[in-house]
Amino acid sequence: MKQRYPRLHRHLAARLDPGHALGLHLTVGVVLLALTAWLFGLIASDVMANARITRIDLRLANWFHQFADSPWTPLVRTFTDWHHPIGIGLMAAALGTWWYRRQERYWVMALLCAVPGGLILNVLLKYIFQRARPHFDEPLVSLATFSFPSGHTSGATVLYGMLAAWLVCHCRAKVLQALTVTAALLMIALVALSRLYLGAHYLSDVLAGMAVGGAWLAVCITSVSTLRRQREARTLY
Repeated sequence: MKQRYPRLHRHLAARLDPGHALGLHLTVGVVLLALTAWLFGLIASDVMANARITRIDLRLANWFHQFADSPWTPLVRTFTDWHHPIGIGLMAAALGTWWYRRQERYWVMALLCAVPGGLILNVLLKYIFQRARPHFDEPLVSLATFSFPSGHTSGATVLYGMLAAWLVCHCRAKVLQALTVTAALLMIALVALSRLYLGAHYLSDVLAGMAVGGAWLAVCITSVSTLRRQREARTLY
C-alpha cells in the first residue's frame, strides 16, 4: 500500500500519529462522536416509532416505582438533586477554578465549552422531541419539563467524562487509568439509576442522555486538543 498509494498511506499514517496536530486524538474523537451520535439516533428513532424499547421503558418504570416507600428513597433523592444542572454547574465551576489555578487553560476552555453547551443542547433536544415523563398516581417527583433525553445523566456524562479524561492524561499507570474510567462510568450509571428509581425518566431517556453527553464531550475535547496542538506546532516553526 505504501508503494502503490503513497498519498493515501501518508494520510492514514498522519491520522494515526499521536504526535501529529491532526493525528490519533482527532481520529479517536471522530470515531467516538460517530458512535455516540449513531447510538443517540438509534434510540431516538425507536422512541419516536414506539418500538420495543418503549414497552421496556414502561415495564421498568413500573418495576422501580414499587420501591417508592423504600428507606433508600431519601438518599437517592439527595444524590439525584446534587446532579441537577445547578449542581453540575457548581461542580464544574469548582473544577474549572482548580484547573485555572494550575494554569490548565486548555482544559478550562474545554470545560467551559462542554458543561454549559451540553446543558443547552439537552434543553434544545427536549423541546425537539417533547416526550412526556413517566406518569404515576403518586409520583415521587413531579416535573413540568420534557423527558427525552435525561439532563441529569447527560450533565453527569459530560462532567465526569471530562474529569476522567484529565486524570487519564495526567496519570501514566494503566491500572490507575482503568480505575479512573471505571469510577467515572460508575458515577454516570448511578445518576442514571437514580432518575429511573425516582420515576423521573425512562430507560431510553437516560441511555440517550449518556449518548448525547458522550457525543458532545468528544466534540469539545477533540476540538480544544486540536487547537492546542496546532498552536504548539506553529510555535515550533
